[in-house]
Amino acid sequence: MSNKFKQLLASSSIIVAGLALTACSGAKQNGGSSNKKSSASVALITDIAGVDDHSFNESGWKGMVAYGKEMGLKRGTNGYQYFESGSASDFTPNINQAVSAGYKTIFGVGYSLKGAIASAAKKHTDKNFVIIDDVIKGQKNVASANFKSQDASYMAGVIAAKTTKTNVVGFIGGVSGHIVGLFDAGFTKGVQDEAKKEGKKITILNQYVGSFTAADKEKSIAKAMFAKKADVIFHASGSAGQGLFSEAKAIDEQLPANSSKKVWAIGVDSDQSNLGKYKAKDGKQSNACLTSVMTGVNVAVKDISEKAAKGKFPGGKQLVYGLKHNGVYLTRGYVSASVWKQVQAARTDILNGKIKVPSHPSK
Repeated sequence: MSNKFKQLLASSSIIVAGLALTACSGAKQNGGSSNKKSSASVALITDIAGVDDHSFNESGWKGMVAYGKEMGLKRGTNGYQYFESGSASDFTPNINQAVSAGYKTIFGVGYSLKGAIASAAKKHTDKNFVIIDDVIKGQKNVASANFKSQDASYMAGVIAAKTTKTNVVGFIGGVSGHIVGLFDAGFTKGVQDEAKKEGKKITILNQYVGSFTAADKEKSIAKAMFAKKADVIFHASGSAGQGLFSEAKAIDEQLPANSSKKVWAIGVDSDQSNLGKYKAKDGKQSNACLTSVMTGVNVAVKDISEKAAKGKFPGGKQLVYGLKHNGVYLTRGYVSASVWKQVQAARTDILNGKIKVPSHPSK
């Protein structure tokens, strides 16, 4: 072997060794960054309505996307992601997938995931878990997020009472229980208080679907309520509420856009004005969504995710989001200026404690 070749071989060895050291150094740096991102990573497990339910799940996902953008995270591993459930049997497998993928904070959207979240939290004490719309007590790695939905629903009741021309309004619930009861109680009280103030007698029709997904059944309920002269109906029924909008539009499409006989739907959880779009008999574009009672699932998801990223995850605590920080609120929608002004006055009275809104429907 010539001396020249030996020198060339030695130089090559030095270069290769240098590259190896550089590669190792790079891996260490990337690993540190990855670990930092991993601690800020979040996942959302939907209930059976799916992520595009125009309601609770969709709102939660929007909050997670907003958080991801704020933190500079990407969708996927070490970032943010959702796992969609087609049935209750998907809850645990989806949670397990999120855990295996390394997500640090895992949200269960809706009280139907309570059991699955509680069970997973016991098995994976190094992870953060959040239950939306229910309470899990006694587990230090679980935070519970709830909403004063009755307050925003009260305001919707005021709007309904001031909008109705027939003095008949309706409420359609999904599955009877504490959560839907908040909407029912608040709306009913709002209608009653406003009717009393104006010296009117307003009939409130009230019925439950027994499901959060049976849009066809809700359409039939809405049709019956409209037939009984209801002209404003508020729903708290998840994706089943699409049945209400379908029926309201079927009626309004037969009328001119500015008809006094027009009927209205009030949306829930997210801005549902997109469900209310239709073309009136006179060819004009119109909308059957009067307003929407917004449940700030997006606000809660973003807030808790930010706390977790800062190492301040509120484990073992129950966080309640209300009117004060837009944890619940109303969209302006198609509410008149005069009515909107009175609704804002009601909001102030609720915050000041002048108006007491019940959290359970009266028997």
